Amino acid sequence: MVEHSSQDMDPQDDTLGDVCVLGAGATGIAVARYLAACDKTRVSSVTLVGGEKSRKSDDTAQLEESGVRVVLGTEQIDDEYDLAVVSPGIPESSAFFCGAKTHAREVIGEPEFAWRESPWRWLAITGTNGKTTTTKLTQQLLVAGGLSAKAVGNIGLVATGEVLDRPKDEWFVAELSSFQLATSRRLHPRVACLLNVTPDHVEWHGSLEAYADAKERVFANLDEGDLAVVSCEDKWCRTIIERLDERGLRTCRVAVHSEPETACAAFVRDDRLVVRLDGEEHVLVSVDSLAIKGEHNVQNALAAAACALEVGVPDGAVSHSLMVFRPLEHRIEEVDTVGGVRYVNDSKATNVDATIKALTAFTPGKVVVLLGGHDKGTDLNHLSRAVSARCKAAVCYGEAGERIAQSLEEIDAQMGLDVRRVANMREATSLARELADAGDVVLLSPACSSFDEFSSFRERGTVFKELVDSLAHADGGQS
Repeated sequence: MVEHSSQDMDPQDDTLGDVCVLGAGATGIAVARYLAACDKTRVSSVTLVGGEKSRKSDDTAQLEESGVRVVLGTEQIDDEYDLAVVSPGIPESSAFFCGAKTHAREVIGEPEFAWRESPWRWLAITGTNGKTTTTKLTQQLLVAGGLSAKAVGNIGLVATGEVLDRPKDEWFVAELSSFQLATSRRLHPRVACLLNVTPDHVEWHGSLEAYADAKERVFANLDEGDLAVVSCEDKWCRTIIERLDERGLRTCRVAVHSEPETACAAFVRDDRLVVRLDGEEHVLVSVDSLAIKGEHNVQNALAAAACALEVGVPDGAVSHSLMVFRPLEHRIEEVDTVGGVRYVNDSKATNVDATIKALTAFTPGKVVVLLGGHDKGTDLNHLSRAVSARCKAAVCYGEAGERIAQSLEEIDAQMGLDVRRVANMREATSLARELADAGDVVLLSPACSSFDEFSSFRERGTVFKELVDSLAHADGGQS
């Protein structure tokens, strides 16, 4: 572990002036509430512009009572500001964002703002897939090692809302999305982790290159005393590693299938997880002892272990926590066994790469997979090949169902995969029960977002679990 003494400045000495907050969701409300509590010598005024779909709520009423000017039902920004803080999900190309750029001296995202207000002990994690699991696991590893740690950011807890009265010894383990990183400028975590980069949110960023650039920003301000943790088995990440090496940064290469010959690395040797930091090896638990399954979760565990060991968590605490950490809800979550068939909820798999990785957690030829939802228009060749190789049947449903089914049939013309089509996820679950035999797995891992049928992947996963519960009751409660 390398000692690190930077980021000890007191941000409370900075004057913020007139501040505009864009968005009236959880992020905007948290930022506006924090600003309203700041000393008036730092914050002259606070204006919240909610956006076209924003409406009055108890939160906005409370903000107005605290002195915040609240403007709802519009994206029009008229006055001049010293700073604008933008909620994630507002694209830089949108008129709303551009209006902020026109009327504010500086425009930043919420994690950037939170870091400026409280810059000590940040550990940042990003990636297309696996970042929530890795964030939560890392936070638990730190706590197991006796450190104070809180998981914030895209995981659901707005970092700015946790800044007031934050202890100086508390770590922020921040899950950061590409939306949040795109507007970062000075964000400087002590450890930064990038798990993977696969096509996602391309329509928001404008191109895959712009999406990857946003992810890479997590490393923008690292120096020689920090640690970058990066997969070296991902095409985009390998290119990023080259640039990190050119900067002379300490870079921990994460690999499941090989052993990097570098001073810092996290890998599997003789079925055991090993982390090497500056040449010193930490031999941890066996792959089989992990409670989270699948190759992708081995990578997540290696990355989390590297992050924790770097900031001082003892080997024993890391090993114990790796063995007891359970899958998060909607992420390869065991639901029930009904009639000898296991039902697994992986509703969080909203892109093809997530589903491909999920399939590695199960015995080939024993999986009936449920695929479908909102069609993002992504290429399906890699998904179809993975499903053909590892599944006995695929039930395709929803807006994307027909396109997925056609792709599977084209790829699997000679392999014998049973491809079925139904209208929605409920029908898919019912049909999957008929197709599965005792010892099989029915896996909801849709490879699509949920917005054709549900409000979120969480609602989709919850409904799936309710359907499985109904199957269990219909089966007489026998598991």
